[in-house]
Amino acid sequence: MSDARPIRSRRPGLSAGARIVAVVVLAVIGAVGAWLQYDGPGRSAEPRTEFTANNPPAGLPTGLTTGQHLRWSRCTSQPTARTGYDCATMKTPLDHRKPEGRTIDVALIRHKATGPNARRIGSLVLNFGGPGVSGVNGLPEHINQYKPLLDRYDLVSFDPRGVGATIPVRCGKTADDTAFAGADACAEHSGALLPYLGTSHTARDLDLMRYLLGDERLHYFGVSYGTALGAAYAHLYPSHVGRFVLEAPVDPTEDLSEEQVSQVKAVQAAFDRFAAHCAARIRHCPTGDGPEEAARRMARLADRLEKKPAPAGDGSHLDADDLAHSVGDHLVLGTDGWPPLAKALTALIDHNDGGPLSKGASDTGSAERTETPPDSSTAAQTAITCADSSLRPDFERLDRDEARVKAASPVFGAAWSTGVYLCYDWPFDGERLTPQVNAEGAAPILVVGGTGDPTTPYPGARHMARALGDGVGVLLTAEEEGHGTYPQNRCVTEAVDTYLRTGRTPAAGTVCRGSMS
Repeated sequence: MSDARPIRSRRPGLSAGARIVAVVVLAVIGAVGAWLQYDGPGRSAEPRTEFTANNPPAGLPTGLTTGQHLRWSRCTSQPTARTGYDCATMKTPLDHRKPEGRTIDVALIRHKATGPNARRIGSLVLNFGGPGVSGVNGLPEHINQYKPLLDRYDLVSFDPRGVGATIPVRCGKTADDTAFAGADACAEHSGALLPYLGTSHTARDLDLMRYLLGDERLHYFGVSYGTALGAAYAHLYPSHVGRFVLEAPVDPTEDLSEEQVSQVKAVQAAFDRFAAHCAARIRHCPTGDGPEEAARRMARLADRLEKKPAPAGDGSHLDADDLAHSVGDHLVLGTDGWPPLAKALTALIDHNDGGPLSKGASDTGSAERTETPPDSSTAAQTAITCADSSLRPDFERLDRDEARVKAASPVFGAAWSTGVYLCYDWPFDGERLTPQVNAEGAAPILVVGGTGDPTTPYPGARHMARALGDGVGVLLTAEEEGHGTYPQNRCVTEAVDTYLRTGRTPAAGTVCRGSMS
């Protein structure tokens, strides 16, 4: 996490109407996505022992710590009312600087561990990316990816602030409208909440969650944007860091503008590798004889679609921006996305049929894209990103940044360049240009980066491991295409699972071979 169009979402794919404020990542805001049919292995008949922690977060009133207990019960809302899932709410301060003031309810979901009670390590809290992705919806959606860990952990996720059932942001024309009508609408309908939606606030919620789950230390698996949340937690609470995995990390050394340029270069490089493969291995390759010809063909195609969008089914159409973002969504899947991308481009070029490209991106793109209508996610993504980032460029800077993004990629630059406007008129100040992630004194944190990641470029993984501090960040490199490598790469999966089960990290600098080897 997640993981992109405005870089914070880290996975390309928003609707045309949202592009002026967002880049990639479609999250779940009060909506329910498609659910995998997983009921989990049979539970042990052994009586369950609940864990108890003795280190409550400092500074919080006892009513929120020792006086609060998570009341888990079977999830009742469809489709979360499924075997194996329990739901609860956690009260936490709206403003952690005023812990005696207003509280909010954070929505949680859990799948209990299925292995022997004596072998249970605790809870593993998962964040699937974003910002703006619902963990309450995401855990059943992605449970199959993590089910080998159920023998040792309760798997837990939650809706972060501003998302789903946790003080959802409203930025539509009315207070009940989940569409995104701009910064002024956010201020009108959610202005009292916007200053408290940043990642550092959610990280403080995580420490209270850790305590109420009964763990002395937080065990955590964050993907894409989830790595920013995990790193913020490690910085704030280094002594509370348990077994931590940060996969497909964001780059903590780049501001929003720099991140935008890095991302568009990475997605262009991924497309160039697809084009080279297509030319060498696919008969009648729609992108021609290599990357240079592919760029020319894509430019002609984009020009054609700009003048007359292609039919894409159900009355929808695919324009030039949709072309770029839909191609990017296929590249997120790594080499698995290459054959369907070639077929979809052939249908578009030869038959003016945008359906396969549009539908393929929606059906097989990032988790965020498949879970919810785009407009509702834009509000949460924008609100969290702009609460984190203090970058508020003037028009001279905006023009310069837009030109840099366009120049960085002949195929994706124009579509990605609108992301520079994400926070320029946001009504509240952001926290800082780049996040603080140094976690001196923390237990080792496993940082997993893919060399062909088109959404969170690989240099960010190196920078994250280094920024966490000497002896803290342990880098595991996967020579893989696509955004995220767990559990697709067997070597990565074995290393991550071993670490989460035993606490043993792989040797620093370990490289896993994969599709790019």
